[in-house]
Amino acid sequence: MQSAYISTAYFGPVQQYCKLVQYPVIYIETAENYLKQTYRNRCVIAAANGPLSLSIPIVKPDTLKCLTKDIRISGHGNWRHLHWNALVSAYNMSPFFEYYQDDLAPFYNRKFEFLFDFNEQLRELICKLIDISPEIHATTTYQPEVENDFREIIRPKHTPDDPDFIASPYYQVFKDKHGFLPNLSIVDLLFNMGPESVLILKHSINKETLSSKKV
Repeated sequence: MQSAYISTAYFGPVQQYCKLVQYPVIYIETAENYLKQTYRNRCVIAAANGPLSLSIPIVKPDTLKCLTKDIRISGHGNWRHLHWNALVSAYNMSPFFEYYQDDLAPFYNRKFEFLFDFNEQLRELICKLIDISPEIHATTTYQPEVENDFREIIRPKHTPDDPDFIASPYYQVFKDKHGFLPNLSIVDLLFNMGPESVLILKHSINKETLSSKKV
């Protein structure tokens, strides 16, 4: 069966969830050295003033290199409250926010020690809500060369070639104001499209690449 490698992500972007639809087996990297300024601890949503980045503060590692699975969430600051308020402000007028808010709100009332655990429990919930069920494995060792490697391709402010992904437009609350904003966090798609989210994900997979890949 076709498999792909991705990094862990805080409410990963649409592009990443397309991989969860396209590939029946997914390996999520845990054994890499943690990289800053990536989706590992941040997501981008559509706020009233445009794209808004939400970052989870992490505990600075004791060494220059620290495995992703060992990264701890910082207990300082009020980021949980700020992030949830930002989501409410951005999506309370979206078609499906009221429907899903009770599923997501508990994550902002509970303290997780490790970033990877927080991300993975969110991912499991999102997969359930959009009705996809890829076979997920966490890596145990780092392999620099793997087939279908999206660990560094899917990242903010970076647009390397990904011929499999073509962002399919969908309804967004502030679309009239900002135009369609592609490849935002999966929560943007979920709150705006609800049960149809999986259809958008499938439409965002380049059909020309599917002849040799099983969806």
